[in-house]
Amino acid sequence: MSNPRTAWIVYIVLRLLFFAVPFAVLYAIGLTPWVAAVFAALIGVALSVIFLARSRSTASESIYEWRNRDRTADDIVEDEAVDAGASNGGASAADAPSPAPASRAESGATPAAEQRRNDS
Repeated sequence: MSNPRTAWIVYIVLRLLFFAVPFAVLYAIGLTPWVAAVFAALIGVALSVIFLARSRSTASESIYEWRNRDRTADDIVEDEAVDAGASNGGASAADAPSPAPASRAESGATPAAEQRRNDS
């Protein structure tokens, strides 16, 4: 099953069957629908872990390839830098110190406007 599309179809159909068949059997023997659904879900998960490892692996590889299809070396370096900053508790741009206020001559502010700004 090297074709990712086939792996996806097989995986989805079998997962649905691994739930639907136990649900139908449990419901037919008289369990309430929600109890039958809970047990069918548990049975479906167990069966999919046991029997669908190969198609799940192929499907996850196709997700990985699709996710990384357009990544350049620059994108990878940027992602690593972001991850390193996040894991080191790095400061964000909001945490960076604000630049020093410009002088009145540089900002073109009048003395009254500067006073109002300083008062607030």
